[in-house]
This record gives sequence, C-alpha cells and structure tokens, in this order.
Amino acid sequence: MFLPTEPLVTNPTWIVLIVLGLILFTPMVLERLKIPSIVGLIVAGMLVGPHGVYLLSRDASFEIFGKVGIYYIMFLASLGMNLTDVQRYRWGALAFGTISFALPMGLGFLVNRWGLGLSLPAAILVAAMYSGHTLLTYPLVMRWGLARHRSVGMAVGGTILTNVLTLVVLAVAVGMYKPDGGEFNIWYLLGRVVLVTVGLFLAMPWVARWFFRRFDEGVVQYVFVLVLVFLGAGLMEWAGMEGILGAFLVGLVLNREIPAVGPLMQRIVFVGNALFIPYFLIGVGMIINLHTLLSGWNIAAMALAMILIGTAGKLLAAQLVGRALQFSAIERSMVGGLSTARAASALAIAMVGYEIILPDGSHLLNEDVVGAAMMLILGSCIIASALTERAARRLMLSGATLSASAEREEKDSLVVALANPRMVIPMTNMALMLRSASATSQLTAVSVVLSDDTEERATAQQGLDYAAKMAATVGVRMQTHCRRSVNAVTGIVHTAGEHEATDILIGLHQKKSISATFFGKFATDLFDAASQQIMVYRPLVPIHSLRRMHIVVPRRGEYDPGFRHWAARLATLSVQLSCRISAYGAPETMQALRQIWESSKQKPEVEYHDFTSWDDLLPLASRLRSDHLAVFISARRGMPSHHRYLDQLPMQLERYFSMRSWMIVLPRIDVRQ
Repeated sequence: MFLPTEPLVTNPTWIVLIVLGLILFTPMVLERLKIPSIVGLIVAGMLVGPHGVYLLSRDASFEIFGKVGIYYIMFLASLGMNLTDVQRYRWGALAFGTISFALPMGLGFLVNRWGLGLSLPAAILVAAMYSGHTLLTYPLVMRWGLARHRSVGMAVGGTILTNVLTLVVLAVAVGMYKPDGGEFNIWYLLGRVVLVTVGLFLAMPWVARWFFRRFDEGVVQYVFVLVLVFLGAGLMEWAGMEGILGAFLVGLVLNREIPAVGPLMQRIVFVGNALFIPYFLIGVGMIINLHTLLSGWNIAAMALAMILIGTAGKLLAAQLVGRALQFSAIERSMVGGLSTARAASALAIAMVGYEIILPDGSHLLNEDVVGAAMMLILGSCIIASALTERAARRLMLSGATLSASAEREEKDSLVVALANPRMVIPMTNMALMLRSASATSQLTAVSVVLSDDTEERATAQQGLDYAAKMAATVGVRMQTHCRRSVNAVTGIVHTAGEHEATDILIGLHQKKSISATFFGKFATDLFDAASQQIMVYRPLVPIHSLRRMHIVVPRRGEYDPGFRHWAARLATLSVQLSCRISAYGAPETMQALRQIWESSKQKPEVEYHDFTSWDDLLPLASRLRSDHLAVFISARRGMPSHHRYLDQLPMQLERYFSMRSWMIVLPRIDVRQ
C-alpha cells in the first residue's frame, strides 16, 4: 500500500483547522458508538499522523501543546481533588500508591527478565512503565461530577507516591547510563527534589494569595496560574525529574487557593479540555506505529504481555486496597480505571531509554521495546477509559435515588440582595460558594430601586447583569430582578416569597452618620419581616483566599428549627472553599453539630472547641488571621438559643473584628409552626 513520505498538509492555517476539526467531531461521532472520546482522539492521531495517511507531521506545535497538555492533566488531577478526603483516606492512598507501584514492578520485572528476555537494566526500566500511571481518564471523572468522590481521592492521592517512585527509577537510570554517569549520586538527586518540593509548598501559596488579592481580572489570573505550572515543571526538571511531577505538585499547592466552584477554575478546566489535552492525545496517537506492530509476532507478543501485566497489577492493587477499606465493587473499579492508563511516565521512560546508548553501541530500549511501549499506551488508555466510564456511570446511577430523596427533603433557593455596586463581586462569589450542587437549587439576585430615577435603575440592572455573567462562567443560571418598591425590605421579602427562598444573603450597610446603628434600619427590619435564614456578610479579603472558618454557636443552638439547615449550608461553603472549620460552643451543641456533619454527604474538616465566653469575644478575635472568616450564629427572640449576650454581638464585632471578614447567620423560623 502506498503511503506518502511527506506530510500532505504543511500550511499552518490548515493544520490548525484539521486539528480543531478532529477535536470537535471525533467525540461527537464516537459518543454514538459508546467509545470514550480519549480513545477516539488517540486513534485519530494514529490515522492522520506519520504512521497513518500522513496528513499531518508531528511538528513542534504538537510537541509544545502536547507538553502543555500532559502538564495540564497532572495539574488538573491534583487541583481538582478534595484534599480533605485525601487526608481522611491518606493511609489508604499511601497503601494504594505503594502496592500499585510494587506489584506491577515486581511482576513486570520477572516477566521482562525471564519471559521477554530483556537485559537487567531494560527489565527494570520497562517494569517502571507498568508501575507508573497517568490520570488520563480524569477528565471523564470531572465530566460526571465525581472529582471529589472518595474513590477518586484515594486514586489521585496514590498517584503522588506511585509517580514519584516511578520517576525516581527513571532518574536513576538516566544518571547511571549517561556519559558522566560515574558522577551520579542518588542522594544529590533526592536532595534537589526535596529542595524544590519544600520551596514550592512554602513560597508558592504565599505568592498566589498575594497575587489573587491584588489582581481579580480573569485573564490575568489564568495566565498567572499557567506561569506557576510551568515554573514548577521547570524547577522539577532542573532537579533531575520529569516536569509532570512539578505540575502535579503545583496543583496540590494551589488546591486551597482556587475554589472548585469559581470562574478561575472554570477557565482552567475549559481551556485544558477544549484545546491542550486533546492536542496532547492526538500527538500521542501520532507516535504509535501500527505497521511495526503488525510486522512480526515478537512486538505483538511483547505489547500484549506489557498490557496484561500492567493492567493486572493495577487492578489487583485496587482490589486489595479497596477491599481492605470496604469500598464497593464500583468504587474499586473506579480506582482501577483511574490508575490503569499509561501516557506521560511510560512515554518518558520509552523515549529516554531509547536515547541511552550502551557501551556496545546499542540502545538501552531498542525499537521493538519502544514500539511495544506505544501499544501499551494505546491499550491501557482503551481499557482505562472503558473502566472509568462504566464505573462513573454506575456510581452516578447508584447515587441517583439518594440525591433525589435529599432534594425532596429540603429545597435550596438562595436570594442575594445587591445594592452597593462595589459589593457585587464579593456578594456574588459568596452566593455561588453557598449554593449547593443540587440540580434543583435556585440562585436569584435582586436589586430594589426606591424611585423612578432612570439612571439609578440602569446602575442596578448593570450590577445584576454582571452578577448573572459571573454565575454563567461557572455554569450556574442566576435569575435577576430589578424591583421597584417603596421599601427595600418589602421588595426583598416579596422576591424571596415568589421564589420560595430558603436563604437571604445581604451585605452590611455603610454607616452614613455616627448615630446610625450597626446593622442599619434595612437589616433590622428584614430580620423582623423575613422568616427565611438571613446571612449578613462583611468581606475584607477575596473569598477564594479564605483558609479557615471560625463558627461560634450559642448555647442550646441545636434546638433551633434552622439548626440543620445552617449546618448544611456552612458545610457546603467549607467544602467548596476547601477550608477548615473551627467550631465553638457548648459541649452538647458541639456533639449535635458533629453528628450532623459526620453523617452528611458534605464532610468538612472540623475542629471542635468548648466555648462559653460570649460576653467577651477578644480571645476568639486573637485567633483570627486575615485569611480567616468568623461566622456567628445568632438567634431570633423566642428561639431556644436566644440569650441576652447576643444583643451585645454588634458592639463586640465593631470593637474586635473590624479588620476581619465575618458573617452573621440568623437561622430561619419554622413556618410549619
């Protein structure tokens, strides 16, 4: 069969057009055939690449975008994981990482050495291909909304250890067989890796926090994140390891700095899934040479052995650790699917091994091994995609009944009042963080205009439109109302009633005179007129920079009608921001709060403290830092938790918390009474 020796298309415009066409149409076609899009893009790369019809050459653009794509995959995997769950299952992640490295490594070495007849160093290096894995199917998990599931958290957490050990094996091999290999020192390598890792974890959070507080423009923040990703990758390459480890660590560092539900995260995910990751997958397909595989049984047998050993080792590790942690069969399948795909580390090992020239002039990994490694990448990606897709679908179906029943139990409808144009951004961000992920949750923004002034109405509408645009960037539909009313309280209460709101979020008014009260007439009247839960928010720092919430609950707060509701709402806020909670209250109140949070689907990381000194909040104020949020649970008169010391709360806030962000939560009244 005639195959061209030169690429048919060399014009940059047409190259970009063809690639974008593959990215657009391949998933659309394969979705009808029930084939994962990841596999489709790899196959598309095989067809149009040098070993197919040679429509495109694997030029510098594929190398550059491919490098960005693999960094993106590793970065997104660590950025999107729930560190609270990883810490909760840290021993499981540690066990899975250790076993999923050691088991394929041991089995692979035996098969490589005595089954495939490879040399000792080649057998070790190829076995490292089986041990490492790339979270190539992680975009599938994100698409199904399971990025924070415990099985995903354990798989991603185990990836840290597995990839570090795999890359250490690669670095040792490179150091031993390079021309100046006599000077190689494993301790020097590990020392530089530790130095870079410690530097990233100590310096980068501070730099990121400083930058995000001062620059809130979306494009600037996105480019800044990319700079950090490549900085981490570059420093790790300087240390002697592959850059994918640095990108992965940067995701861990920025995990608590970038909210999972926020415009910046949506931009990161969108650009990666739309361009960089597909570009990388097409480039991987271009490397695979089917003609070499079909040219003889030797390569085919070697590739089959690689796929079987690599897959069996990972699935067996997932089963062993999953059963020990009492994971369901679906969850064990999810762990196995996520850890089966090989791409970055296997590709790096194959390329580096091929470039190492032994004293006799041969390659450490010859062309047959490299060809079989390419088939390992393709085969493992197909298996991983099928397993992950199937497990994700079954997990979603198994949780459908629970989700539906939870939605029937309690409606979620939040109304945010926007009055001050300068508060539109922080109030909208807080509303998005407080909103639950339920498909039936509603978010409404209202601005009340007290006159027929056209300019005032236009300003209010402009703020509402901007809030709706912010919500749309994270895939949330926000309803907006610019309401004409003679009284702001009446307008908000009517809006809340029309939308069956469960919560009302307002900002603290700005005093216009010394005689003005702390809350102002608007908030005070709203407390009396609305039966919904009311939250008064006073931000001083961007919400995504918050690292801890201090929640102070009055004695007998567990008997209030809205106790469970505000507990669930604040748990959602904590999980969305990936920030810890310090809860303060009477022992019996803390015990009731602990039972709610430990039995809920949202499991925040909480420290419980006995606290009874509501008369003097100075000790609590001394614990707060600029990146903390103080939340005070108040009570309406007649509620079981209402005490006289709550009347002194505004004075103490003004005295001790004037330089801190805080929120007051007024629980709802049970309308059934």
